[in-house]
Amino acid sequence: MAETKYKRVLLKLSGEAFSGKTAYGIDTPTLFKVAKQIRQVIEMGVGIAIIVGGGNIWRGAKAEQEGMDRVTADYAGMLATVINALALQDALEKEGVTTRTQSAIGIQQVAEPYIRRRAIRHLEKGRAVIFAGGTGNPYMTTDTAAALRAIEIEAEVLLMTKNNVDGVYSADPRKDHNAKKFDRLTHFEALNKRLEVMDATALSLCLENKLPIIVFDLQAPRSIERAVIGDSIGTLISGEK
Repeated sequence: MAETKYKRVLLKLSGEAFSGKTAYGIDTPTLFKVAKQIRQVIEMGVGIAIIVGGGNIWRGAKAEQEGMDRVTADYAGMLATVINALALQDALEKEGVTTRTQSAIGIQQVAEPYIRRRAIRHLEKGRAVIFAGGTGNPYMTTDTAAALRAIEIEAEVLLMTKNNVDGVYSADPRKDHNAKKFDRLTHFEALNKRLEVMDATALSLCLENKLPIIVFDLQAPRSIERAVIGDSIGTLISGEK
């Protein structure tokens, strides 16, 4: 078994990661493919926490554009992340992984409340921990929640997955064939170039706390495992180039 570079990681899964090639909802084969990768990483001795988005079910920004109150729309989005978290929890448990879901919004019937020390204890016991509900606050994206939780649980790296995009580019490679891929960037460069890595609040948190980020294509074979063992995959964003 390959030696791992990181012993504790935070994996960010967007809502689109759950929908696979479908336009909406949860694609079961895709979900189990991700769960299998997470199991393999845990078997390598890596503590892994996962934060999930909800864009495959609900888009708060779109609802706001259509006239919905922003705060209400954001809370609806948090509920969408709970649905995805429960689906992932079920898939992981079917893979034999002991899993705990913690939510930033109160929903005790289906998830524990987010408690930092308890989350760390779960990781120490070899359990997967899923964070739902974002930060529990409107106007905050799940990218910001990912950066915040990674820092709180003392993760060594933030793994940012993309769908069919293998890293950070100077422009959207699906629209601009001249877009240049970056193998390495500093946090400052990512902020100054306004690259679509994550929102500025999340990126600033990573910069201030010297948290490296690896941006890679979730659909690539063994992508999560390769990121954890330190293979050259995607784009590495860190304090040094």
